[in-house]
Amino acid sequence: MLKSDARQGELRKGMLRSGIDRVKEYDGMSTLIFLAPYFLLFSVFIVLPVIMAMLLSFTNFDAIQFPTFAGLRNYVNLLTQDEVFMQNVLPNTLKFSILVGPGGYALSFIVAWMLAQIPHRPRTVLALIMYSPSMTAGVAMSVLWSIIFSGDANGYLNSLLLRFNFIIEPIQFLQSPEYLLNIMIIISLWSSMGVGFLAMLSGILNINQEVYEAAYIDGMSNRFQEIFYITIPSMKPQMLFGAVMAVVGAFQGGAIGVALSGSNPTPQNAGQLMVNHIEDYGFLRYEMGYAAAISVMLLLLIYTFSRVATKLFGDNTK
Repeated sequence: MLKSDARQGELRKGMLRSGIDRVKEYDGMSTLIFLAPYFLLFSVFIVLPVIMAMLLSFTNFDAIQFPTFAGLRNYVNLLTQDEVFMQNVLPNTLKFSILVGPGGYALSFIVAWMLAQIPHRPRTVLALIMYSPSMTAGVAMSVLWSIIFSGDANGYLNSLLLRFNFIIEPIQFLQSPEYLLNIMIIISLWSSMGVGFLAMLSGILNINQEVYEAAYIDGMSNRFQEIFYITIPSMKPQMLFGAVMAVVGAFQGGAIGVALSGSNPTPQNAGQLMVNHIEDYGFLRYEMGYAAAISVMLLLLIYTFSRVATKLFGDNTK
């Protein structure tokens, strides 16, 4: 009897194990089925274009004839022969991305934290107002700012400066190398309250208020300590998401400069960024291989800054 009971128990355990294995196998298959469309689209629209750009960057390609292998010539020319890239495009891109990326990121966090301190209804209205510029198309946004910075006496800024005798004649803001890049930075900061801002606002609102109460009982004395010791550590995923979005958005900027100045390249390359340089060589000069090399350099810059953001706001406990 004891032996038969033991055998039955072993059989039941075996059946249970086999059932669990089947459930795990089924879960694994269903997960793959649901993820398959994402992997397919990601491969077609992200992985494949990146690989093709890397391959084309080693070729001479004019979009008509078949690409011919050129080795590292495009990269050598980019770093040693392209004076516009080294003297204008790269410094402009770094200045623009460093000011707009971290600047817009910090501004998004500050505004999100301030909105989190007010009641629900006014917070919703103000959040929508702050978010709406990021939803505005670049062309429409450039029309608005072109009127403000118009180079004639009818431009809002020129009209104001002339009225108060700050200037004698209108300033060509959008054609001047002295002002164009700075105007691009101002407009980009104005429209920087995008999905990263909403993620930060959501993260702040979802922090358990009991944590703050316990911290004040333990001796926390002001709101700055609250931000640095509780708020930021409690919303690291949202901070990381906002940082990556800020980095990508900053390096992808450039269309606003062309829309404002009305030309690519921009006047005296004052507002020329890497995206504009890619469009110039790829779609105006049809030097696709060289444009691909520039795009690979841009990809490396975005990856580097994204890794820095991940180090700062990623989960380092693993």
